[in-house]
Amino acid sequence: MQGVDLHTHSNISDGTLSPEALVQAASAIGIHTLALTDHDTMDGLLAAEQVAHELKLHLISGVEISSQWSRPATKKSYGVHIVALNMQNPAPLQALLMDQKRIRAERARQICDLLIPLIGQDIYSDVIAKVDHIPDRVTRTHIAKTLVEKGVVSRPQQAFDKYIKEGKKAFVKFEGPSLTETIEIIHASGGFAVLAHPTRYDLSATNIRYLIEIFAEAGGDAVELPPAIEPLSTRQMVDRMIAAFNLKVSVGSDFHGDNMPWIKLGNIPRVKEGQIGIWESFA
Repeated sequence: MQGVDLHTHSNISDGTLSPEALVQAASAIGIHTLALTDHDTMDGLLAAEQVAHELKLHLISGVEISSQWSRPATKKSYGVHIVALNMQNPAPLQALLMDQKRIRAERARQICDLLIPLIGQDIYSDVIAKVDHIPDRVTRTHIAKTLVEKGVVSRPQQAFDKYIKEGKKAFVKFEGPSLTETIEIIHASGGFAVLAHPTRYDLSATNIRYLIEIFAEAGGDAVELPPAIEPLSTRQMVDRMIAAFNLKVSVGSDFHGDNMPWIKLGNIPRVKEGQIGIWESFA
């Protein structure tokens, strides 16, 4: 099982390594099966595939999709990330990603506009310079890094905590497709739908369990296992839900590079006896 990492990011979204450098780094540490799962884009896959072929590394097509879900009893919706893996016919998913790119570009401009009265300057031109002036690649991480460079905050997390996370004055929600629609489009593309990092959405244990339940009922394929640094009770809860709904598991580091140096490429959680890896279903 070691040698598999199915959740990584390049500088095509909010990682720091190029797709080519990411594949090279993965190969250097013995990873043999890697998925590049940038946020709402598959634009880095071609470059990554070329290097993977040279290094004889099995590269899985992937993308991390910004989606939405809600409880029927409330009107509140929550963001959730669904990782799509191993698409055999990516056309339906590419159509969705075109909309996602438009939403992402508009959201970046809106956040920067909301920041102007809060910080006394317009940082938009500096933000898009970080993504080669391609607005649909902007994530909140790029905005946070710019706020650090401008001296507005001392570290990226402060930017989130003070300005751009949910509940703060410069937060703009990403209005992506519903969880059910996302899973349907992934399946129409011949891929597998994975619930990414289910314990990292600032949800109560009750809502985490409900999220996994509705993901399973919508036809989701696998749940990403929590990292080893999380409490044992959290892992046990996720394991119980996986077993209850007969879901497969996925493993990924969520590697971003220098943006998150504490997350190491290939550092994945242990799969327990009886759990079936989603990678066993790949053609």
